[in-house]
Amino acid sequence: MTRDDIIRMAREAGFPMAWISDSGVLTWTDLEKFAALVVAAEREACAKEAELMAPKAAIRRRNSFLESGHLSQLQIENEATGAALVALQCAEAIRARGQA
Repeated sequence: MTRDDIIRMAREAGFPMAWISDSGVLTWTDLEKFAALVVAAEREACAKEAELMAPKAAIRRRNSFLESGHLSQLQIENEATGAALVALQCAEAIRARGQA
């Protein structure tokens, strides 16, 4: 997130620009730190949602293949595991964005 992004969002949120300066009520550093905390919290919330999807994805995948009856039990379990892994990889990718 760039300083321009933060300024745009501060304006959208109704922050008086007079409050934000190098010597104002809020410094640019304060605002940037606040924005980083908000972004990190939202990123973690999204990652947790992706993790919660893992068992649900596995169940849905397993059930869809059980209904079709075209795969062996091992193949069905492999498909279910793969679906869960995709959700967990999404959570990992979301968290990695904070490390960049």
